[in-house]
Amino acid sequence: MFLIMAPVCMAKLGARLFVLFLCLTIHAGMLRFAAASIQGYFGDIGMSCPSVCRCDEDFIYCNDRGLSSIPSLPPSASVLYLQNNHINNPGLPTSLERHLSVRVVYLYDNELDEFPMHLPPSVRELHLQDNNIRTIPRTTLARMPLLEKLHLDDNSISTVSIEDQAFADNPRLRLLFLSRNHLSSIPSGLPASLEELRLDDNRISTIPTHAFRGLNSLRCLVLDGNLLANQRIADDTFSRLSNLTELSLVRNSLQTPPVNLPSAHLQRLSLQDNALTHMPRGSLDGMHRLQRLDLSGNNLTTLPRGLFKDLDSLGQLLVRGNPWHCGCNLRWLYDWLRARGNTITVRGLTCHGPDRVRDLALIDLGSEMEECEVVRLTGTKDKGAVGGVESSTTNAPPQGSLFTLRSKRPGFGFPDSGLDYTLSSSGVGKSLALNVKPLSHNSIRVTWSAAQPSSSFRLSWLRQGTGNAMESITETLVRGDRQEYLLTSLQPRSSYIICMVPLAVSSESKATISGDADSDEALVCAKAETSDLSSSEEEEDEDSHQITSLPLAGIIGGATATVSLALIFGVFCWYGHRTGHLCSRDHYTRSSSRKSKTYDDYIESGTKKDNTILEIRSPGFQMTPMPACPPMQPKPLREDYIIHTIFPSNGTGLYKGSNHVSNAGHGTNRGYREGGIPDIDYCYT
Repeated sequence: MFLIMAPVCMAKLGARLFVLFLCLTIHAGMLRFAAASIQGYFGDIGMSCPSVCRCDEDFIYCNDRGLSSIPSLPPSASVLYLQNNHINNPGLPTSLERHLSVRVVYLYDNELDEFPMHLPPSVRELHLQDNNIRTIPRTTLARMPLLEKLHLDDNSISTVSIEDQAFADNPRLRLLFLSRNHLSSIPSGLPASLEELRLDDNRISTIPTHAFRGLNSLRCLVLDGNLLANQRIADDTFSRLSNLTELSLVRNSLQTPPVNLPSAHLQRLSLQDNALTHMPRGSLDGMHRLQRLDLSGNNLTTLPRGLFKDLDSLGQLLVRGNPWHCGCNLRWLYDWLRARGNTITVRGLTCHGPDRVRDLALIDLGSEMEECEVVRLTGTKDKGAVGGVESSTTNAPPQGSLFTLRSKRPGFGFPDSGLDYTLSSSGVGKSLALNVKPLSHNSIRVTWSAAQPSSSFRLSWLRQGTGNAMESITETLVRGDRQEYLLTSLQPRSSYIICMVPLAVSSESKATISGDADSDEALVCAKAETSDLSSSEEEEDEDSHQITSLPLAGIIGGATATVSLALIFGVFCWYGHRTGHLCSRDHYTRSSSRKSKTYDDYIESGTKKDNTILEIRSPGFQMTPMPACPPMQPKPLREDYIIHTIFPSNGTGLYKGSNHVSNAGHGTNRGYREGGIPDIDYCYT
């Protein structure tokens, strides 16, 4: 009985153990599943740094990784460095919108063609420069209402591609960079919160009155490298910017500073690399806070007295690259700089003339300036003058200066166009002889000779309109040592009245006209008419045709002579070959050698003997018998062959060296050359 019960108990015990093991296994699996679920949940919350990036707390560095898309980012990321990659618009995942802790995004130097979407609404600073973005849509910018700084330099944005009121939903935007794009005008609808606007290196040529309307918070405006000229800037354009502290107009086409510059808070004014020839008196009035003034790279020769009277805070004056004429005209500036002492730094105020002070700094001309006869405020004057030229307190600069102003009310009258007389191309006055000559459709050459030396000449010209209508007068002061002047940028097929009057310095230190200023004796006028644009172009074309026809005829003649000589030489060679050399070259004089040994046709043909040639069927050499010479030849004939080169159809060579080239081009001779056969041998006959 005991023996019978023992196996049954053992079976039950085994079954129970199996069930217990099964339960434990299931329980362990459930625990693993729960642990994995919990770990995955918390892993999503605290996702680790992407493997291709480097993370430093909430700074994610994924720049310069060659990425084409943005990897999965941890939710704690606040600054994303994604520049210098290959990320395009499809590479921006929609999940990026859910990263609400992101505040700064660097996406410059990528491959974005459109303004990126799906950016987090929490972004405050966005760098998109050096892409190929073409448009600025309002809907995309509206997704980032907290945006404060937007960098869009070096893209392909034009004025028409900026959607109307594109920045209306960005009330916090303080900085906007649109440098090096394709803008032709100031973008409209800029937010009133804007404090810094950079539009340099575009194609902006015109600034209307309303361009900066409402931008009362603007402090920095950069318009370098555009096409701005004085005539295309409205008079009150910059006066609306009452809080402007920095204005940069570098590398434009300005002849004078724009009028009505904001003076209350302006601290930095940059006007270098323009075409400034004159600084009008009062152009810097009221700028008590100006700290830095840059006038480098212009054509300034002098500055009017009192120009810096309100520049109490000026600490840097940069005037390099100007042909300064250091006469008594700059005595006031010399005194002003000495009074300021070490409180101001001056760079580039080096004299270009007169010759005796050339390359000297103005501040070092102590003895020369003491000789000047300076006009005091009380009307008294000191003795002496530099170079015999007295100083002047008027706007007209002394000898050495040159500036052109357009005036609606000229200082002296022109001859009445309604009078019954005709001006010619030359005019002779009491002390001056004037001659004018049109050179092209837009230029006139003016020459003159004066009876007496003069400090300078005032040259004026105006274009006659239809009927008796007159346009505005253009005036320029020319140095007294010059005797000619070229008027450019004139209208084609137009009549111009050109007048000149010599100027001298009277005893009261005021520039006046030589002779009686109220009479017309000193004024000498002449008339000239520019040619038609089409006629001048035809004349230039005819001249150029005449000039170019001579070498062309020489080339054609030389080519004809060369071809003729080649044909004559070819006929001569063919005749000689036909008469005597075709068959005689096949008779060999070395009969003794033919008797002593068997002469090989391959060697005789100049080709190295190779039995593999006989095994080639399709590509290779073909041997064709030549017809024998006439039977009256005294010597026995041998069998002659012409070896024709047959190029393989697949471009491979017949002779292959040890280093076989598999990429021989179709239809080329590379296979033959690489097989050791020179070009002159594989076609040898």
